[in-house]
Amino acid sequence: MCLKYSKATDYALHTMLFLMAATPDKAVGVQQLAEKQGVSPTYLSKILTKLAKADMIESTSGAHGGYKLKRNWEKLSFLDIIHAIEGTSSLFDCSLDHGPECPIQQVVEVAEAKMEQHLRQQTLATLAIKMKDKL
Repeated sequence: MCLKYSKATDYALHTMLFLMAATPDKAVGVQQLAEKQGVSPTYLSKILTKLAKADMIESTSGAHGGYKLKRNWEKLSFLDIIHAIEGTSSLFDCSLDHGPECPIQQVVEVAEAKMEQHLRQQTLATLAIKMKDKL
């Protein structure tokens, strides 16, 4: 597939899946989350900040501090998390700026809409249920 999301999105999806499957009600430190994925805590902190700004997780300080899921996390879709990291702009912009009448842009927009629909229907909570047995 030629469409590609950033590594940050990959880490965000995996981090959210880990939080949902392992510890939905308690905070996990950034160090532990980073070690789980083999990424630097500093880099992961930037990703966690975006997820917190999108109101998906919250940060708690103190001895048992870290990041934990916010309410209604069960409803978060793949698309919600992707948008939190990547933003909501289109993957394709016609370089010739023909506007909506551009036949190439029309095809790509339909494909993007179908992909977004599929990602909107997929929740990480569904995967987390399957993962609990493997953690």
